[in-house]
Amino acid sequence: MATPIMNSSISCGSVLSSVFLVSFFAILCSSNVGYALGGGESLDSHRHHTVQISSLLPSSVCSSSTKDNSKKGSLKLVHKHGACSRLNQDQANVPTATQILSRDQSRVNSIQYRVGLDVGQYDNLEGRKSTIPAKSGRTIGSGNYIVTVGLGTPKKDQSLIFDTGSDLTWAQCQPCVRSCYDQQEPIFNPSTSKSYKNISCGSTECSQLTSATGNSPSCSTSTCVYGIQYGDSSFSVGYFATETLTLSRSDVFPKFLFGCGQNNQGLFGGAAGLLGLGRDQLSLVSQTASKFGKYFSYCLPTPSSSGYLSFGKSGAKSSSPTFTPLLPTSQSFYYFDITGIKLGGSTLSISQTVFKTAGSIIDSGTVITRLPPGAYSALKTEFRQAMTKYPLTSSASILDTCYDLSNHTSVSIPTVSFVLGGGVEVPLDAQGILYAVKASQVCLAFAGNSGASDVGIFGNVQQQTLDVVYDVAGGKLGFGTGGCS
Repeated sequence: MATPIMNSSISCGSVLSSVFLVSFFAILCSSNVGYALGGGESLDSHRHHTVQISSLLPSSVCSSSTKDNSKKGSLKLVHKHGACSRLNQDQANVPTATQILSRDQSRVNSIQYRVGLDVGQYDNLEGRKSTIPAKSGRTIGSGNYIVTVGLGTPKKDQSLIFDTGSDLTWAQCQPCVRSCYDQQEPIFNPSTSKSYKNISCGSTECSQLTSATGNSPSCSTSTCVYGIQYGDSSFSVGYFATETLTLSRSDVFPKFLFGCGQNNQGLFGGAAGLLGLGRDQLSLVSQTASKFGKYFSYCLPTPSSSGYLSFGKSGAKSSSPTFTPLLPTSQSFYYFDITGIKLGGSTLSISQTVFKTAGSIIDSGTVITRLPPGAYSALKTEFRQAMTKYPLTSSASILDTCYDLSNHTSVSIPTVSFVLGGGVEVPLDAQGILYAVKASQVCLAFAGNSGASDVGIFGNVQQQTLDVVYDVAGGKLGFGTGGCS
């Protein structure tokens, strides 16, 4: 999930700069094997939301979306640890809110590191040691959302973490040469598929792994080997291959390039692997461009409901998205312009240069939106002023504006809208404004970056219930009003 270790050359028999992956490559190389009101919420006016506290807390009841997910190119999308997830079987393995926030910061650290490398910000690494994560790679963070796709012939269902900040799609594969983490579904066995085929080392496809993973590929005999390491110590190493990918009965893609993971460990929460939706040529978006035109959309649901991921304009749910430009970049991230923030209907006093200094990306895997320090300070100050009738309480990890609402059944909060390039205004759902650790600790769901040069990130809590439309070929990012229901 977005942010690979850069400039790491990985080859059999050589000294690897990514020490964490050395043993796993060695093993393979020596073997031949949108806007809507959320549940429990009412809108008093354009200035305030009235929210039921119970709607902010975890629920064991799944409220399925009324959206039709049977359309061509459309998949059901659920929160990995939510009530609608098929992976949510063992509550003992569900992370706490504090753990989710901690992992989220790990992901953000890695994104900032990757962006910093690309713009030359970290040329002097000695001077930035305090801000560079010890294992700087693509970080899983919490990877909240999953979709189920078919892999192989005959197809086997695989629940994959959905991530717009990653490019390479991979799944765990038998046999596990060194180790595989526990997943809910049977681990994919390529020997039972009629359509599986390894990619050779000298192929053009193999060389494409460098930009998609941040690591140069390796070889096991004549087979291309990929390796991807994540900032939280998660990793996947395995064979680069082609396989038939099935999104729906009418959306079947033979010879889809993916990673067949032979050694995998990390915080994947029972998912079978990862679905990469970034901008790189190996991403699902690029590999299906001939059919879907690099056009996809989704609605991220609240944890107790379901949403969708759709490909192509015909699968889009929102009938009238409003578009803001996607900014050109050599990176996989989706950059766009944030120009302002409104609280309670009034524009906050934030200079547009605050947002332009480092720019902003939208990311499905980051949980909490990160704002430039100057923008977050203005938002926090005005939000606290509007919430003076509720008692402040201790901070929760990265969230420093929290309230004890245990004696309330509902809360009235100011509305929050983001103003984007081209004058597009995106009103947030109430559940995109508050993040509940527990009833006695309900927090403003935003955090400030450590410095003005850190990229802003529009996270998945703020995207909840919006129809988000990516017209990558057209260079546009849209937000619709249909929501998940």
